[in-house]
Amino acid sequence: MSKRTVFLLVLCLAGLCLVGAMTPVRKGKRSAPKDDKIYLNHADELRYDLYGRNPDVQIAKGRVHFIHQGAHLWCDSAYYYESSNSVKAFGHVRFKQGDTLSLTCDNGTYDGAEELMTASKNVVLKHRRQTLYTDSLTYDRLYKTAYFVDGGKLVDGKDNLVSDWGQYNTGSRQAIFYYDVKLYNGNRLVTTDTLYYDTQKSIAHVVGPSKVTSQGSTIDTQDGYFNTKTDQAQMYGRSTVVDQQKTITGDSLFYDDKTGSSEGFGNVIYIDRENKNELNCEHLIYNEQTGTGFATEKALVKDFSQQDTLYMHGDTIKIYTFNINTDSVYRKIHCFRRVRAFRTDVQAICDSMVYSSQDSCMTMYYDPIVWNEGRQLLGDEIRVFMNDSTIRMAHVIGQALSVEKVDEDDHFNQISSKEMKAFFDKGKIRQAISFGNVQAVYYPIDEKDTSIIVMDYTETDTMKMYFTPERKLEKIWMPKATGTWYPLTQIPAGKKKLEQFAWLEELRPVSKSDVFNWRGRRRNENLP
Repeated sequence: MSKRTVFLLVLCLAGLCLVGAMTPVRKGKRSAPKDDKIYLNHADELRYDLYGRNPDVQIAKGRVHFIHQGAHLWCDSAYYYESSNSVKAFGHVRFKQGDTLSLTCDNGTYDGAEELMTASKNVVLKHRRQTLYTDSLTYDRLYKTAYFVDGGKLVDGKDNLVSDWGQYNTGSRQAIFYYDVKLYNGNRLVTTDTLYYDTQKSIAHVVGPSKVTSQGSTIDTQDGYFNTKTDQAQMYGRSTVVDQQKTITGDSLFYDDKTGSSEGFGNVIYIDRENKNELNCEHLIYNEQTGTGFATEKALVKDFSQQDTLYMHGDTIKIYTFNINTDSVYRKIHCFRRVRAFRTDVQAICDSMVYSSQDSCMTMYYDPIVWNEGRQLLGDEIRVFMNDSTIRMAHVIGQALSVEKVDEDDHFNQISSKEMKAFFDKGKIRQAISFGNVQAVYYPIDEKDTSIIVMDYTETDTMKMYFTPERKLEKIWMPKATGTWYPLTQIPAGKKKLEQFAWLEELRPVSKSDVFNWRGRRRNENLP
């Protein structure tokens, strides 16, 4: 039985089975070189222990120097086993192979037949710019692999890797570390149980639950690649990046610490706790330094800066941040194409929308429709202002139309004008002002039996309407008006509804999940 086989069996019996997994399996014996012998090149003193326990051992002392197939071994003293072609070295042991690899330790054993160098106590292995520190190490010359099982540290420039077990290949310059692994790189710390490290590219690959901390940011991943030179990261297997008040989670994440840019794919969730909003999508590009973002595929914005959460969906969402990292920071969120929004007190659809957290204003363009309780607003452009919990004001610009359903018998209160403003208190409309070419159809309700008796048709230039908290009309102010009252049974054909009338309740978002179900108004459609 060879010494190498005995070495491996001892490790297995000690419970270090992982070493067997790390140690390359030799497929057949290589052809033996013509000269496989270890040569004693120099010793100040040499003697045989003829009458001792090892009569075949040559004992060398003082500036001892061995040579084996281009490798050199120096030490203070040694046992040279010429028959087994091996050496036990003691004191200031130094092993050198070529111009790129050297090893120092207190004690060492070299097996010429197996080409194995085993070192113990104060072991330092240097290869090119890499240095490995440990107290117990085995170097396999045949497979160019050094492995340790009792704790070690690899230093590669600014990178310091520490683990319980590990191996380093001097040919590929690849390292593998297991158990309680820590990678230190400046202010960055990577902790994991399995790490693959490419010393040529300075790329670390972590496998299993891993954490990266750096200057206030934290990364959690199951499968990540980190370039310690460029500060770039690629993460897979549902990873999360937390940077102060911001968090991004995705199936795949790509992050550049220097530029602050990140990109996510697959169920991406971005949360900004400082500005109290959240963005969900399948693809997200975001830069934390500039506060700009771009989201597509099932994009959904949740704004919870108010007491009630606003949900906004569009085919594409863009985020812009102003006065970033200041007390006056605010954001503008641009949603375009098939936009739908839902909040308990207000719902809306349009083709394009801009939401500003500075004044809590939601501006809608291209066929916008806004609903508040039983009221519907249409116009060329609609601006909705929020307060802490509910809608505060709605401003309709261009072809304004307000429609309120009165009963189930096809009666609607209607106002059309060039411009319209509606003011709300606790979600209830309290005042409405219409400007320019005002036309109104109104059905007064008898307070005694809540029945409708007449229809009021009015034309004016300006109309102000005031409502009670119960949404009942309290009074109307007009500078000058013309109008007619019609009994319900005598309303002329075509007067019951304004020419601009449209009631689009079927398009209204009914829940936060319904914002994904597009039901939009088609332009120039023939509406009732």
